[in-house]
Amino acid sequence: MDVILTAVVEMAQPFRLLMLMAGVFAGLIVGAVPGIGGLFGMALLIPMTYNMDAYAAFALLLGMGSVNTTSDTIPAILFGVPGSVGAAATVLDGHAMAKKGEAARAFGASYSASLIGGVFGALVLAASIPVIRPIVLYLKTPDFFAICAFGLSVVALLAGSQPLKGLAAAMLGMLACFVGLDDIAGADRWTFGQIYLWDGLPIVVVFLGLFGLPELASLLMRGSIQGNSEIPSYSGMRQGMMDTLREWPLVLRCSAIGSLLGAVPGVGIAVLDWIAYGHAARRPGPGPKFGEGNVRGVIAPESANNAKEGGSLIPTIAFGVPGSASMSILLGAFVVHGLVPGPDMLGKNAAVTVSMVFSIALANIIGAITCLVLTRPLARIARVSATVLVPLVITFIVVGAYQTNMSALDFVLLMLIGGGGMAMKELNWPRSAFALGFVLGPSLESYFFLAYQISGWAWLTQPLVLVLLGLAGAGMVRQTVSWIKARNSTGALPQPLPDLIASSALTVLAVAAFVTAAIWFPFEAGIFPMITAGLLALLALAISVQTATRLRRQRQSGRTSVANAAPNGEWAPSGEKAMQGNLAIIGLCLVLAALVLLIGHLAATFVFVAGAILAFGSASRRAPPLIAGVTTLIMYAVFDLLASQPWPTPWLMQIF
Repeated sequence: MDVILTAVVEMAQPFRLLMLMAGVFAGLIVGAVPGIGGLFGMALLIPMTYNMDAYAAFALLLGMGSVNTTSDTIPAILFGVPGSVGAAATVLDGHAMAKKGEAARAFGASYSASLIGGVFGALVLAASIPVIRPIVLYLKTPDFFAICAFGLSVVALLAGSQPLKGLAAAMLGMLACFVGLDDIAGADRWTFGQIYLWDGLPIVVVFLGLFGLPELASLLMRGSIQGNSEIPSYSGMRQGMMDTLREWPLVLRCSAIGSLLGAVPGVGIAVLDWIAYGHAARRPGPGPKFGEGNVRGVIAPESANNAKEGGSLIPTIAFGVPGSASMSILLGAFVVHGLVPGPDMLGKNAAVTVSMVFSIALANIIGAITCLVLTRPLARIARVSATVLVPLVITFIVVGAYQTNMSALDFVLLMLIGGGGMAMKELNWPRSAFALGFVLGPSLESYFFLAYQISGWAWLTQPLVLVLLGLAGAGMVRQTVSWIKARNSTGALPQPLPDLIASSALTVLAVAAFVTAAIWFPFEAGIFPMITAGLLALLALAISVQTATRLRRQRQSGRTSVANAAPNGEWAPSGEKAMQGNLAIIGLCLVLAALVLLIGHLAATFVFVAGAILAFGSASRRAPPLIAGVTTLIMYAVFDLLASQPWPTPWLMQIF
């Protein structure tokens, strides 16, 4: 009790509370801007803590780290662009709700779930610190592999009625994550001689292209985010909050998932987010289907990702093993302030530990209340014309992607991934499954190889491994059985010809990946890519056979897919309107990328935003320069003052 009172007194000092507030607002800004992420924000703030005491320093750092997963739902719900990888699952139902005119409800549910999840995580941290060390030490490498494999089994749920597509998309995502220098053998894999690819495909660029650009194309053709003219109201926000309270068992279960898995080193926020989403999807309950605007699809991941912060701090404090990437940066702050993780954090520095619990809990309360106050004005953005919104969002996506490596290849990769995401959306291949495979791939490969090195194939017989792999297999079998029943009852699925083209191309790609990995990669670097490519080839071949059979039956019966086949059996890839939207977004990205390289990101922002809005003709001639000026100031504040990093010299300045 004395320790708790000491921590309360220390945290009640005005300067420390001010630092907590500053961290919260910095975290809200960082989370709301796609392409930055909490990892960057944490690294940015650590130098500012050098002259602070430990209480103020950790109030600032944990204030920021605790809430960036609260505000990252703003672009996820409004634009379908995850503010960070932790909001990717929220996109599926949150953005669908916004398109139905339920943005305020989605925000209300999201922020209230984040608040409960964050406080829950802090309480778990407080209760678990004395006992967590033996539990985490009990887990071995094979157990970590089984946890990641269990997370990957969620793809069967993410694929809805077509689990083969989900598994194939996940395998493709895993192949993509293997690009770069191998961590085990040091071999380069599919880098094509480009130094840019040595570190692999940047996850920020991949997620912005995969989710952001396809949704912007749809938004441009739709005219606005919201499909109706309903004015966002406080009643919608209250409804979302009541949804969260009504689903309190789901909130607590997903908060527990976030806290417990957050405490396991190597299980990142993107993994536990999808596991929580998959848990909710197993019991869909009333309302729309998951992926079509089910509020439970917002509540589940938001509860989990905010509870994660308290969980990931547990192994960090207990014995200096970071539970997440941001916690590894926080360990640097421990060193700076003379704190040693382990018994001392529960002994002479126990008051600092308790103050961390208070910081996480207070930060989540302040962050959620701040976002709830802003819910109605944020929801009004859903009614703004797409011809104004699209140029603004593209600016943050393109510049956010460019600041990853400051290379022109950032633009190339963004548009290639964006084109792939558009194709997947048009052909109904689950992008979320690709994203999950991309995130889980490195962990699966690392744990697989280490487990194999330590005990050969005997690790497959360990009890926890058997339980988790059994649950994963049972979930996928169950989903496949339901798919077979639905297929038998509904007949052939639409779009057989585009599916055949895509799956055939994927088969060729998988075989090529398998052959190159077998011939050119060392065994350590090639074994897991070969397994992945082999599975992808089998899945793609199965889809090809399946769709070829459907296509033949359709032609024999004289039926064609209304949406995607012309009378002569030729494929009309997508509606002309959708194709126009996709090409328009790619074109706008190309223009902005060229401007950034030529004249710099700030001048390019002003010229692009003003020119695009004028070209669309959606505002008076006075409005575009004003909107462009405000956007440029925001860009300067975020990417120059807050980020404070050197930008490459524009090409025109190099010439003159």
